Amino acid sequence: MFRRLLSIFFCDVLCIGEFCGRSRIESKMTSLNLKATDPESILSLLQDLADVPCNVVQQKLNSYLQTATGSKVVFLAPILLETEEMVIHVVGEKILERELRFPVSQSNVLNHVLHRAVKHRKSVTAHATELDQELLQHLHSVVNPVPDLFLSIPIQHPVRHHIALVVCLVNCEDRENVEHMCTKMVQECFKYCLGLLLSTLRCQEETRLKLQCQDLLAVSRKLFTHLGDLSDLLREIMAEARKLTNAERCSLFLLDPEQQDLVAKVFDGISTRDSVKEMRIARGRGIAGHVASSGKLLNIRNAYDHPLFYRGIDEVTGFKTRNILCFPIRDEKGIIGVAQLCNKMDGLYFDVCDEEVATAFSIYCGISIMHSIVYKKIQDAQARNKLSNELMMYHMKQVETESVQSFLNCRDDHSIKDFDKFHFSPRSVPYKHMPCYVLKMFGELGFINTWRIKTTTLARFILFVKKGYRDAPYHNWVHAFSVAHFAYLLMVNLNLIKNDYITSLQGLAFLVSCLCHDIDHRGTNNSFQTKCGTVLASLYSSEGSVMERHHLAQSMCILNTDGCNIFESLSSEEYSEVLDLLRNNILSTDLTSHFRMAEQQREMISAGFKKNDPTHRKLLLAMFMTCCDLSDQTKDWRVTKKTAEQIYDEFFSQGDLEKSMGTAPAEMMDRERASIPDLQVQFITNLVLPLFKNLADLFPAAQPLVDTIINNKNVWKHARHLFQEYSQNGTKSMEILLDPTLEDEVLKAFEQSGDIEQEPATEMTEDAGESSSKHDYEVADED
Repeated sequence: MFRRLLSIFFCDVLCIGEFCGRSRIESKMTSLNLKATDPESILSLLQDLADVPCNVVQQKLNSYLQTATGSKVVFLAPILLETEEMVIHVVGEKILERELRFPVSQSNVLNHVLHRAVKHRKSVTAHATELDQELLQHLHSVVNPVPDLFLSIPIQHPVRHHIALVVCLVNCEDRENVEHMCTKMVQECFKYCLGLLLSTLRCQEETRLKLQCQDLLAVSRKLFTHLGDLSDLLREIMAEARKLTNAERCSLFLLDPEQQDLVAKVFDGISTRDSVKEMRIARGRGIAGHVASSGKLLNIRNAYDHPLFYRGIDEVTGFKTRNILCFPIRDEKGIIGVAQLCNKMDGLYFDVCDEEVATAFSIYCGISIMHSIVYKKIQDAQARNKLSNELMMYHMKQVETESVQSFLNCRDDHSIKDFDKFHFSPRSVPYKHMPCYVLKMFGELGFINTWRIKTTTLARFILFVKKGYRDAPYHNWVHAFSVAHFAYLLMVNLNLIKNDYITSLQGLAFLVSCLCHDIDHRGTNNSFQTKCGTVLASLYSSEGSVMERHHLAQSMCILNTDGCNIFESLSSEEYSEVLDLLRNNILSTDLTSHFRMAEQQREMISAGFKKNDPTHRKLLLAMFMTCCDLSDQTKDWRVTKKTAEQIYDEFFSQGDLEKSMGTAPAEMMDRERASIPDLQVQFITNLVLPLFKNLADLFPAAQPLVDTIINNKNVWKHARHLFQEYSQNGTKSMEILLDPTLEDEVLKAFEQSGDIEQEPATEMTEDAGESSSKHDYEVADED
């Protein structure tokens, strides 16, 4: 009677498990021949398993089998058919915080024993040390030391005939016939319990997937709040990818569609001696490159054993990569990047569940990155429109034909003495005649005839450039004229074109670059633009050199203005070359760019300049641009002192603005803290002298410039004492600089010291300065 009741009960369980229809089960029940030694205990077990979570079901089954077989530890490894993986939730009675998952589609060292039982469909006895290391750690926490004998028993699905479960017994008491007896007991148990176990497992997996989907939706909401800034979005993607998979680090590479390289500009946890602006990996090279080419996820459990792994980054950073999960990121058109997760923190390696999460997450990544790029383009278009309106309202008014004719009909002879000498101060040229002297420089250098430039076009271009400069204390039209004049001096006095250091076309681009290099300067530096999130920063900050890129853009706007294209007679090849030169020259006036190239320039001069080497030509032109930009320091000290007045006026105005915004300015921008003589000496020592010494080493005719700079440095040193005396009375550095008696007092003290000035003084009518030339000389602030 009892056996009859038990058979009916198991029939219901099998129906719940969806193994087959009720009629099929009932037809088979008559042929069941139960072998259980204690049917009542199995019935009691099934009663205990009713309406409990999957983990509790496994706990109770483990406990039952442990008692029945006399094993030290029992655990179950159900097989998920959809993902082709084994999953272990419970070891003995210990519920794991993170389940262990092993692929069963291929054999490897980590799941060798379990895989063998599935493959051969029979029980396998092996040594416990053949188990996965993480699983062994859990076994140690349950029973220590772990016994050596290990038996894995496969359980076949009664309907689909695949292996649905592997039952694992560690050290049964019946050692003489352990495999046969334990296999029999386990198989009889799961004739009746398998359906219930699989049903609860399926329910648990659905719950896990539901939570996973909720996590991914929460992540997607986060990602879409960062669409306005691609760098922020990439950082957020890396942070969420780490969180979802519990990885130690994440690297994200985007595919450069032009060069087909993978590029990383945002880094996660990488620290090197030098700041890394970007990292490039060729598509198809390394793990990330392989994933980008194949489009397939790659899960590497031991990075150092994998042939594609590159150890160089670990050696540089000191980071130890154990395992890697690398997956492609796609948008609707294809692969746009690759994400690479390193070092699973709560386990030995990334499992199938992590692969599943990464695959789903990559979809959100692709969508958000694509939308961020589109959004950035829209923002740029809006910013350009706003900037264009601002410029139109401010100063970009049409140059009238009458203004051009008046300029060309100027009756002045434009023959100021020593205009072509290094000691001449271009700031002594009357303001209204400066455009005429620009035209004079183009003519004397032969550019008008050589490149067939129409005089009216050149005149209109010059007037547009002049209008393009704002009334900043220092970065204004007078500064542009001074910089262009020094380019003229270099070409005339060093015979740059005649001696083939530069070509005539390079000379033309050089002069135009100097004239245009600071168009529409706002009197604030790159750091200020970026920190304040200005329109210019939104357009150019991702590329660096914010103001320089704006100056270049405004130069191109003028060239594209009707009647202003002075390059219109050039061939297509010449036109392309001159625009490249214009771009490189203007961008090189960012002092951060100069500091990057300074060592290369020094090496070029030491090794000997090669006139036919394009790299040497580029380095030389960049050095010339910086020399021109700092050329006020090569004039008499009276000139440099008056230019210092204007540059510090501009500096302190920015500092005041920063204070009003609640930001502490750098010392050189703070009128309360700045010591102008000390800043000048530091500026000349660290930047100006090394630059012009390089110039003099290459061109000995430039040695007088170095002598003048040294002389000016010594005068500023003597000025320190007077500044200290005045400052004791509470007088600020700028007020001391503007004191009309300061010049004579400083020069008198200098003369009494026995030093001799090395350049004659030059009369001036108007001066502006270059104490730190570019505001970007805030090395600490910029770097």
